[in-house]
Amino acid sequence: MKSMFVAVALVAGAAALAAQADKLKNPAALKEQAPATYKADFESSAGKFVITVHRAWAPKGADRFYNLVKNGFFDDTRFFRVVPNFMVQFGLNGDPSIQSNWANANITDDPVTQSNKKGYVTFATRGKDTRTTQVFVNFKDNGFLDSQGFAPFGEVTSGMDVVEKINSEYGEKPNQGSIQSQGNTYLKAQFPKPDAVSSLSLSPAVRPARCRIRPPGGLAGRMRSCAHGSITGRLPTKAGHSGHVRRLL
Repeated sequence: MKSMFVAVALVAGAAALAAQADKLKNPAALKEQAPATYKADFESSAGKFVITVHRAWAPKGADRFYNLVKNGFFDDTRFFRVVPNFMVQFGLNGDPSIQSNWANANITDDPVTQSNKKGYVTFATRGKDTRTTQVFVNFKDNGFLDSQGFAPFGEVTSGMDVVEKINSEYGEKPNQGSIQSQGNTYLKAQFPKPDAVSSLSLSPAVRPARCRIRPPGGLAGRMRSCAHGSITGRLPTKAGHSGHVRRLL
């Protein structure tokens, strides 16, 4: 009986993963508007870190990132470009049958409202209105990127020390065209030790407590009453060509 239940669970799990993969093959279906502020909690081989996204900074970028995280696009992806004292880049899906659908799923540019400061998170681009899925975290203040149209949409608010420890031994050697055409198979064969995203989950950012001071009196005397913003909990997630991203430096 137990083995039957295990078999049923495995079949159900496989079906769920297949359904999710099918969904990821249709970028046009993943256009949910993101909350005003949300957090992406990363579990990676380097450790844990959190990206807090502010939709007001770059609404189109925030929406795209939200849909990618929520639907498991970044799960088991590699940090394939790591340039010390500059930035770390990720966002190519390890399954070519998924990645190929996103090669030209561009979103138009957001105005640059924030500078590319240390820890700020930005979509990579190969020119005007060409953001797709690739994202980078600034290792230092890279304000020179602002005038080039790189619009930050979030920031690392916890675990920047983890981000700075992501394996940089391969630098810019992995070929993006090969990653897109062969996926993780290429990376595992040629670059076996890059750090990877294990899993991701979304959670609302905590709003500041709203407090009011009651006037003196009553049994409690001077009382303080605080109402916190509601927290709905974590939302579990599953789990195009060479030169796709313009070189940033």
